[in-house]
Amino acid sequence: MDYWNYLCRVINYYTKTKIMVDKVVVIGAGESGVGAAILAKKKGYNVFVSDNGRVLKKHRKSLKENAIVWEEQQHSYELMADADLVIKSPGISNVAPVIKELKSKGTQVISEIEFATRFTNATIIGITGSNGKTTTSMMTYQILKTAGKKVALAGNIGESFARQVAVGGYEYYVLEISSFQLDDIYEFSPMVAVITNVTEDHLDRYDHSFEKYLQAKLRINKNQKRGEFLIFNVDDYNLRLAVDSLTTKAKLVPVSYEDKVYGGVYYQNQSIVINTDKKNNEKIDVADVPYVGKHNTYNSMFASAVANILDITKEDIRDSLQTFKGAPHRLEKVLTIAKTEYINDSKATNVNATYYALDSISTPILWIVGGIDKGNDYTALLPLVRMKVKGIVCLGKDTRKIVSFFGPVSDIICTTESMEEAVQVCYENANYYDTVLLSPSCASFDLFEDYQDRGRQFKTAVRRL
Repeated sequence: MDYWNYLCRVINYYTKTKIMVDKVVVIGAGESGVGAAILAKKKGYNVFVSDNGRVLKKHRKSLKENAIVWEEQQHSYELMADADLVIKSPGISNVAPVIKELKSKGTQVISEIEFATRFTNATIIGITGSNGKTTTSMMTYQILKTAGKKVALAGNIGESFARQVAVGGYEYYVLEISSFQLDDIYEFSPMVAVITNVTEDHLDRYDHSFEKYLQAKLRINKNQKRGEFLIFNVDDYNLRLAVDSLTTKAKLVPVSYEDKVYGGVYYQNQSIVINTDKKNNEKIDVADVPYVGKHNTYNSMFASAVANILDITKEDIRDSLQTFKGAPHRLEKVLTIAKTEYINDSKATNVNATYYALDSISTPILWIVGGIDKGNDYTALLPLVRMKVKGIVCLGKDTRKIVSFFGPVSDIICTTESMEEAVQVCYENANYYDTVLLSPSCASFDLFEDYQDRGRQFKTAVRRL
């Protein structure tokens, strides 16, 4: 980190922490909200937490242990009216009545990551994108950990950023950041920002506008300064055009699987090539890494680009990539039964993620798909489905769109209403060397608590075969 960047961070840290706030209201009592409440309480604020739903037992315990006042299944406006600052959990929309009411009174509403960044002077690596951000975050964390850094993994994965800041003692934070978390930032500025890609997702939250969703992702660069970095996927056409139009002081670092790039990272002959001011065509051999797929090569390049900026050695990068285990519920191999492989890709909640999953498999596929459609356009999947998919098993409360779209191109297509039924249908139709792939392209909340619950139920059903 250069001297100017360090000086800016010191100034920001001391000015931000002196903002005069007495009462903090936190809307939402999930991991993000509870983490923000704990940090606010630790910093001496009067804290009140409100959730319109039920609060999970583990979060109730945390609130009680920290003597934080909270409510559930309601929003008591009279207890929020005197708030100096409101911290909004990312799952709550800005058009939610409680948020609109508080904003109408002139109360500032910010995100948890915006709040937490006011209380740390550590180096922040912020990673966003429609797909790959979890794996890239985990890879980056492992590389820094291998290099002996005091690093925490937080944000949209594991514990919240605010909770980790409350614990303290870290020099680096690797944050997986969703567009929802970026919607309410004002000063948040990671030293290294990564945008893995931007494809159609969560359009229901952005007035069904891809452009609004794209701009939400670009907010990660909104406050970046000289001495900071924006790593981006130059192969993503829409993202490249958007980055080209940015007015930013951050240094741009392109990543490409398709072409050689200068000032960035690219892939060539089973090697990641770092071609930057710091390293001139330094190659990292990834021929024997334990994961497959073009998407994972991208993730490895993003993580390597971050590591290069932070002066991590080539050896530490390579060792970390070779021992990386992969993200749960993302192309996770479960079992091989009667020479049929079962793969859990429950985290694929949009079309682009499923595209990468289908593309990475070379054997005939029985594909489990469905859930809550977020305005999906399945057109990009048609060539892969025609070429690789022998049967489609729809899973969800409403599968009419999927059946209508893929029915004409699939010999086998059926609907199911439970994970156990879906897995059983695949088992009955599988032959030797087929692959049963759960890659839903949709949100999970019609039949499951979340994508993790969906993945766990898939693994349980497979093991019962």
